[in-house]
Amino acid sequence: MLTRFGYFLRETLISLRRNLLMTIAGIMTVTVSLALFGGIQLLSKWVDHGTEVIKGGVRLEIFMNVNATETQIGDVRTALESDQRVKTTKYIDKAAAYEEAKRIFAKDPDLLRNTDANTFPASFRVAPRKAELTEAVKRSFQNYPGVDEVSLPSDALRGLLDATNIVTWIFRILAIVLLASSLFLIVNTIRLVTFARRREIEVMKLVGASNWFVRIPFMAEGLVQGIIGAAIAVFGVWAVKVFVFDDQFQSSKGFFARFFVTGGDVVGIAVFVLILGVVIGIAGSTIGLRRFLRV
Repeated sequence: MLTRFGYFLRETLISLRRNLLMTIAGIMTVTVSLALFGGIQLLSKWVDHGTEVIKGGVRLEIFMNVNATETQIGDVRTALESDQRVKTTKYIDKAAAYEEAKRIFAKDPDLLRNTDANTFPASFRVAPRKAELTEAVKRSFQNYPGVDEVSLPSDALRGLLDATNIVTWIFRILAIVLLASSLFLIVNTIRLVTFARRREIEVMKLVGASNWFVRIPFMAEGLVQGIIGAAIAVFGVWAVKVFVFDDQFQSSKGFFARFFVTGGDVVGIAVFVLILGVVIGIAGSTIGLRRFLRV
């Protein structure tokens, strides 16, 4: 058993070394395609968690006109406090709205250069008792005197979700194309190796070697390419999680601070990427061998 294992290992390493450039090309293609695929899954998880956080505390925001009177603001406050559908209400005056804007646009202060507190409208942040009541509350207050607009979380998220979906589909298509390319490279690598060693394979068959005995070193070669490519891709996904989603987004004080990716998400994606790398490697080598060995 150990003798056979040593033979398979030796033949696999020899084959990888003989076709070093093709092997590197196959590994790099697998790496890029799986890293892209893993990044897409990471982006999806990031958006899913962020939207769930926002929707979990479903609320609407009632923006008053910039020139709304104290009487109009007081009427809206009284109506909200007496509305049984409303769970909590928070009043944001002009000064507080201005301070919040400065925090959000801290990295781009030029946007607020010609503004002051009087430029921003007062508003009420309202959390209904049930998410199902949000639309009804919106309809009740959108025509109140002094009210300019009633904004829902879905309004703010719709653009983000639409843009994310478009980007996700574009990168999925690219990932599929690259996965097909990596499979093609592995197939061609195995075919080149088997063609170069066809005389040796014929001799092995003549002395009684089974198809599986001949096939295993070549399948191991494809498997090695798939696993190495997948492992590098997993490292890339982890790096994106740490240096992009954690450092750039979650450490910020703006809207995207509510979006996050967990360690469990990364582990799940990593496992799937590794399995996909194994499947690509084995599938590529199996297809490449069909021309020379009957399954």
